[in-house]
Amino acid sequence: MASESVTLFLLCTVVMMIMKIVISFTKRKNYNFPPGPTPLPIIGNVHLLDIRRQDLTLMELAKKYGPVFTFHFGHLKTVVLVGYEANKEALVAANYDFGHRGPIPISDDFQQNHGVIFSNGELWKVTRRFTLSILRDLGMGKKPIEARIIEELQYLNAAIQSYNGKPFDKKVLYLAAPNITFRMLFGRRFDYDNPTFQRVISIMDDIVVNTGTPAAKYYNIFPQLKKFLKEPGLVVDRINELNEILKVLFKEAKESEDAKCEDSFRTYTEAFLQKDEREVVADEKDKIFTERNLLASAFDVMLGGTETTSTTIQWAILLMMKYPHIQKRVQDEIENVIGLQRPPTWDDQKVLPYCLAMVHEVQRVANLFQYLPHLTPTDVHFRDYFIPKGTTVIPLFSSVLNDETQWETPKRFNPNHFLDTDGNFLKKDAFYPFSKGRRVCAGESLARMELFIFITGLLQKFTFTPPPGVTIEDLDLTPEVVFTMRTKSYKVCATPRQ
Repeated sequence: MASESVTLFLLCTVVMMIMKIVISFTKRKNYNFPPGPTPLPIIGNVHLLDIRRQDLTLMELAKKYGPVFTFHFGHLKTVVLVGYEANKEALVAANYDFGHRGPIPISDDFQQNHGVIFSNGELWKVTRRFTLSILRDLGMGKKPIEARIIEELQYLNAAIQSYNGKPFDKKVLYLAAPNITFRMLFGRRFDYDNPTFQRVISIMDDIVVNTGTPAAKYYNIFPQLKKFLKEPGLVVDRINELNEILKVLFKEAKESEDAKCEDSFRTYTEAFLQKDEREVVADEKDKIFTERNLLASAFDVMLGGTETTSTTIQWAILLMMKYPHIQKRVQDEIENVIGLQRPPTWDDQKVLPYCLAMVHEVQRVANLFQYLPHLTPTDVHFRDYFIPKGTTVIPLFSSVLNDETQWETPKRFNPNHFLDTDGNFLKKDAFYPFSKGRRVCAGESLARMELFIFITGLLQKFTFTPPPGVTIEDLDLTPEVVFTMRTKSYKVCATPRQ
């Protein structure tokens, strides 16, 4: 009798297992990934990859597999979007389907789903909405910020003037943009030789470099390598150093007299701290306006407002040295329209079309980010493919900014890309330096204003040339690939214009 019961139990168990398998099979969705190169065990397609210039590898593969294809970063099955049409269709037309941030282990280690660049979910939505609102309230893209940019331009001009025409390092060109960000975060500017200012700049530089080394890029593909690589630990150490400095600056902002008024704020930090004090949640783990998120958000604002803008200015001056005839045409337009005395304003973009075109072309050629990964928050039907939830997607910005169907001479620095036949400024849909869609840069309007005023203001006051003994042909436009695409080290001479 006992044996019959055991037999019946085993029979029922087998039947239930079979039914579970059948039900699971019938519910399984027939995902249809785009074509792509055949992956190898463990490494996927990494053997095909130029780890520094991944964009070049992916653009080359697109010639064989098409503008939408699958690439295996180790075990991670990734969909790559190449060219203007594919990226527009995904990031703009289907922005919610491709709207999450994809994994970046070297950054995720310290941001831990906080801030506005590397986070997802409710925290990202609330933090981004708050950040956009406060930056606008603080004057982003408006007259108050414009006045600060023009003031900072004078400090930068004075720093350059102090070299009296002698060669100086490109690092000097990095110093102005951070102060615009620091004023929004902390309500103060720093002298360029201020120890705190210099320390923050140095730490940010270390982070940008160490998150972009080949070892860091391999770690992003194979997180299991963490114990064997120094970069993950170095980056976290630098972040911890930066956070200690930020906490002091936060404390000073909180204790300032103006910060004591509950219904007003002068800075992003004060607004965040006020929000923190008023936030009420049932569970502490659901709280968004925490010190941890403030630190992460401040870092993201500094990354977007310091590294990207400053590096673009460095690219602009290098390109002006490389193409002196373009520098001369820019300067002629400035001199003929606004003269050499009054500093340029944001409104001058309307009457300086060649200057505006040049600034846009600098951004196109600089191509600061090869890509930032996205993630599908749900199952997605895209073109003829069915892509599952949680799939990493690479919108390849390099391929858009160099798309031969959108740019007449994509491999050449040519401001005419942004001018019509009458010489008027021409907006281009394929201009993707700030990304597009849900993940478009939160500080885009600020960055546009800074770049136009800083670059035009520098060219109004100085002519930039290579140092003695360096020819135009010696100037190397090959980027130094870190987290961003920087110029190689260079020195420059600045001759005042009378």
